[in-house]
Amino acid sequence: MARAGLTADRVTLAAAELADAAGLDQVTMSQVARRLGVKDASLYTHVRGLDDLRGRIALLAADEKTIRIAEATAGLSGQDALVAFADAWRAYAAAHPGRYMATQLPLKIDPELAANAPGPRRAVELTYGMLRGYGLAEPDLTDAVRLLRSTFHGFVALEAAGGFAHERSPQDSWVRALDALHTALTHWPAPREAREGDPT
Repeated sequence: MARAGLTADRVTLAAAELADAAGLDQVTMSQVARRLGVKDASLYTHVRGLDDLRGRIALLAADEKTIRIAEATAGLSGQDALVAFADAWRAYAAAHPGRYMATQLPLKIDPELAANAPGPRRAVELTYGMLRGYGLAEPDLTDAVRLLRSTFHGFVALEAAGGFAHERSPQDSWVRALDALHTALTHWPAPREAREGDPT
């Protein structure tokens, strides 16, 4: 018999907590059911299966991370906004490693759920809004978004895996990396074809 009050949101939260504790790859329907104290079959009343559940974790995480970033960057611009944005990203990844990983993988997400989820849309708005403060427009905006995502995700993934064994503090390197990103965004290069065609 399913536990009273069991909902898709409760199932998703239990799965997200399991992902943080044990890793996203350890999230299975059986493990989540055990965590909730119900039979496996009870979960299928609320989620379609493991792919659906992991997609829901990704949407939950996207919403949570976006809220943190929005709160951190409110009223800021330029380098202050960049640093606040990046710090909030890194803090969320450290606090919720399993949920965070779900946002970085090409999971199968129900199109209807994705269409109604505010997190991913708001994340795009926040990111592009912050970068427009540097005077960037397309296609440079998209290139800059990819640069930021690669830097942030690469750093937090290596940090989580214990990849920074050098005696220098990862925090010091993080600060310098953000300084370098600010410089790159402030002095964004012209397209290569434009530079190659410049006689100077």
